[in-house]
Amino acid sequence: MTADPPHLSVVPPPPRRGGGHGLPDVTPRTAATPEPDPLQAHGGGQAPPVPPQPETAPTAEPSPEAPAPATAEPSPGAPAPATAEPSPGAPAPATAEPVEKREPEPARPSGSPDEWHGIVLVTGTDTEVGKTIATAAMAAAAQAAGQRVAVIKPGQTGIATGAPTDAEVVTRLAGPETVRTLAEYPEPLAPLAAAKVAGLPALDLFDVVDAIRAEAAKHDLVLVEGAGGLLVPMGLRPSGEPWTFADLATTLGANMIVVARAGLGTLNHTALTLEALNRRAVPARVILGAWPAEPELVHWANLGELVPYLVGALPAGAGSMDPGVFRRSAPGWLTPALHGVLDNWRVWAEEAG
Repeated sequence: MTADPPHLSVVPPPPRRGGGHGLPDVTPRTAATPEPDPLQAHGGGQAPPVPPQPETAPTAEPSPEAPAPATAEPSPGAPAPATAEPSPGAPAPATAEPVEKREPEPARPSGSPDEWHGIVLVTGTDTEVGKTIATAAMAAAAQAAGQRVAVIKPGQTGIATGAPTDAEVVTRLAGPETVRTLAEYPEPLAPLAAAKVAGLPALDLFDVVDAIRAEAAKHDLVLVEGAGGLLVPMGLRPSGEPWTFADLATTLGANMIVVARAGLGTLNHTALTLEALNRRAVPARVILGAWPAEPELVHWANLGELVPYLVGALPAGAGSMDPGVFRRSAPGWLTPALHGVLDNWRVWAEEAG
């Protein structure tokens, strides 16, 4: 039986602390008065009130009866200090210009979570959660908004299975300006394991970084799709140590999209992934990779917890759509932060239900 969609009366609630499932904090874009949770009817998102802002301490003014500070006067018998006079033939001394001192700027993410440009990495809470279709949807929406888009797959595994590669799927559905795969391996394993089994060179972290930055110099948006989850071993550093997709994010200073399931178990997996990114100071948001055509109570409850983190939700089966339909529909699945038009979760929930 399909659960009724919630009767939403307001836009999504402001982000709240923890969500009751270990979800890390999300800083709201603007301070807002808390409203009733639009998904509370389905068990999600019991948001506590937003803490009040601290009051600014008043500026202390001097007492009108306080004496003025004494000005030190020279002693009557002390000689006046001698003033050095320049030599008649000496040039006038140059006046020193004030020099502005600047602190070195720390590495910053390539964009703000409120407007995603530059390099954006795409990971998942697990394998087979819809990363490739979500990547294609982001590429399609960005191109429809006039952006030049590149999609990079650092390590493609499972070539021996004969299934379409992720690059082929993205090309068919979204047709971005540039699609690149940096390395391919026969077995459907994690990239580092697949390289070892095949006796092929593992992905070098800095080769991958250089390739991504080269495309970023020529495109407005570069989407980099990982393999499996955030901490899957991708390749080797020059030192011989393995590196993960999280390491790639911190090296590039890039934002991260986490693609998650909508059903049971997603809160724990999503919380673990967001917490790992939060500890690394990597800005991240969530896309639901496959929202069911007939959502049940568990889906609505999970949605209530995840709304503050969401920047999109794709319908189940989106990958099997005709490419033209997919490209026209993609902006409706994503929020304006990802060049989409989804700006009201109440309307979305009513249509999804």
